[in-house]
Amino acid sequence: MKFRNTQSGYGLIAISLHWIVAAAFIANYILIFSREWFLDNKSDLARTFISTHFAIGITVLVFVGLRIFWRLFEKQPDDVPAPKYQHLAAHSVHFLLYAFMIIMPLTGYLGTGGPSKLFFLIEVPAFKNTAIFATVVEGWMGMNFETFEKPMDFIHKKIGTYAVLFLFVLHAGAAIYHHFVYKDRVLKRMIVPAKDHES
Repeated sequence: MKFRNTQSGYGLIAISLHWIVAAAFIANYILIFSREWFLDNKSDLARTFISTHFAIGITVLVFVGLRIFWRLFEKQPDDVPAPKYQHLAAHSVHFLLYAFMIIMPLTGYLGTGGPSKLFFLIEVPAFKNTAIFATVVEGWMGMNFETFEKPMDFIHKKIGTYAVLFLFVLHAGAAIYHHFVYKDRVLKRMIVPAKDHES
């Protein structure tokens, strides 16, 4: 088992980063939709859910940064043989997923009106209480928090939520389709690390 990628497959590091981010995103969707559908927003459990949602979002941002770093500086496996339009579609979906994996945590934090605790331990100040907000948003842009918050919330809660769900279903569906219909290694190589004898 290799830690690094090979020409034919992904290493353990790339696979681990992929599934950590995927699991974190799924957990965050479960948390936020459970809160909205089943809980009183003012209850202690709802506050715990939103605090955990925030903490996982920050964690996602960190791991996405690691994924991008690894992707930029580590060789990528060759594409599995397929028509050019499928490669173009796959790369486009990957690009959009990366974009939204950055946009979602950022807009979530930027639109937060109150301080949060990262995993109930480290207090993170609300963006509106930071020097960056005072200098950039209030000073340069001439906006108060209520005006600034609206587009952040719209992107995070409306556009981003459903765009990511759509892209996630498209991405997972394509991998499953390749596995069961084309019977190629698209899905398997993101589950099983490249072997030591592979280059």
